[in-house]
Amino acid sequence: MADSSEFDPQSILSHKYPDTTYTYTERDVVLYALGVGACGRDAVDGDELKYIYHENGQQFVQVLPTFAALFSLASAPNGFDLPGLQYDPRLLLHGQQYIELHRPFPSSGCIHNKVSLAGLHDKGKAAIIEIETKSYEKDSGELLCINRMTGFLRGAGGFSKSSQPYSYSSYSSNKVLSVKIPKSQPFAVFEDCTQPSQALLYRLSGDYNPLHSDPMVAKVAGFSRPILHGLCTLGFSVRAIIKCICGGDPNLVKSISARFLLHVYPGETLITEMWLEGLRVIYQAKVKERNRTVLSGYVDIHRLSSAL
Repeated sequence: MADSSEFDPQSILSHKYPDTTYTYTERDVVLYALGVGACGRDAVDGDELKYIYHENGQQFVQVLPTFAALFSLASAPNGFDLPGLQYDPRLLLHGQQYIELHRPFPSSGCIHNKVSLAGLHDKGKAAIIEIETKSYEKDSGELLCINRMTGFLRGAGGFSKSSQPYSYSSYSSNKVLSVKIPKSQPFAVFEDCTQPSQALLYRLSGDYNPLHSDPMVAKVAGFSRPILHGLCTLGFSVRAIIKCICGGDPNLVKSISARFLLHVYPGETLITEMWLEGLRVIYQAKVKERNRTVLSGYVDIHRLSSAL
């Protein structure tokens, strides 16, 4: 728990995270796509092979929109420590993710990230931190995407000096809203199997948190074995939405909102249910083996696919 005597709200608000640079290649794009299950069931899947291979060369492979989440991860290689607020990174839980896409990603590039504190909330036994990352193409200066990550820091709460718990947000309302899952039958349902080694493959995209690979760390965190990255689960679900709703066109995705509800163990089967409401796809993902909902949110699209 943070030492409240060291907590200074003004120093928190004035804290500046350093800008960072993230360079990726076609190989990184392909490795990420494989990490979130692309072509996992069919190596020549007509909707997904373009994320892995292009007949005219790898510089033409397409990039999944959830690849954007790697930019926010790379923007804080040393964590999100704030003055007077420390936490055990092994106890960090990824709560929510919001991704706003401004243009399709090139198959390789150099990204300039500007990072800022979007929110901090004292919840007593834990703290909630919200980090915004704006990512620009370094050469052109053009905005590519905005990420907003919400982390749940267990054991880091109780830092407020007053009786009123400290709460700060740079937004008038949270962009990552809880969605109401319709009671009607889904518009589309997609079932996909994660592999027992899925987390070991996905971690090669840059998230080396041992919670996803080390059995002892997983037990300390309260899990029977290493769990799948939440962003990997999100990649599976958004990929399903692109296939079922967008006619396989990733460029139709405008924004992505996700709330991580429960862990997934590598090797479990994910069922993504989708409801179409105008240009918004409401979705939830369930683990088939345990019949538990693990992820929910919405994806806004630019237009409906002609295939619909």
